[in-house]
Amino acid sequence: MSSTTPHVSTHKPLVKGFSFTFSKRKVFEWGGIAASVILVAFGIASIIVGVNGRDTVNSSLAQEHIVGTPDMTPAAIKAEAKKAGLNIAAISFPTSSVANLPVNSGDRARTFAQYMRIHALEATGGFTYAQMGRYTAKPNTPKAQLAVGGGTDNPAWAVTDPKTKQPAANGAREIWVSETALTNALNMSFMADRLSLFGVMVGVALLLAGIGFSVLTIGGALRRK
Repeated sequence: MSSTTPHVSTHKPLVKGFSFTFSKRKVFEWGGIAASVILVAFGIASIIVGVNGRDTVNSSLAQEHIVGTPDMTPAAIKAEAKKAGLNIAAISFPTSSVANLPVNSGDRARTFAQYMRIHALEATGGFTYAQMGRYTAKPNTPKAQLAVGGGTDNPAWAVTDPKTKQPAANGAREIWVSETALTNALNMSFMADRLSLFGVMVGVALLLAGIGFSVLTIGGALRRK
């Protein structure tokens, strides 16, 4: 009778869970690299968008050819306000100058808007839009019908416009309409400039985070090898 020799395997048995752990580790490594690439890409995109945004704000302001008047310095505007009889203690004065300077940036737009507000206060005697009546009041208008800042909201006591035969608008109040429209546009430019700058800052943060994350991920993978 021939005897058969049992076959003995020379392969070592796999450690339980080794294959799963190995593949899971690879997934995390490649996932970390992918996340790093995404962070870097978003960082670069944020920087580009932010820089383009600031450039758009500055070029749009430059197209308007706005130049600060000679009195747009902190000392000069305060002297003007005092001469106009305004309550200086209740007014927030600008701390920087745009006198004879082109308004071509968000910061200068904001400063120019602050000077415009003081000019409007000088023109209205220190009263704002809400403190003045809609119409020009007649000379004999009772005090009860007058607004705090002049004018009246009662058409019966308003001066009649000889051309339109309608109550005449309060000219001082109309100054605030123009002033508010212009200063709001300038302040929006300032806000857009700040948001663009914030976008650049976020982009730099994302870029650095992506680079740091990639260094940690690749460095950890190399150490395990």
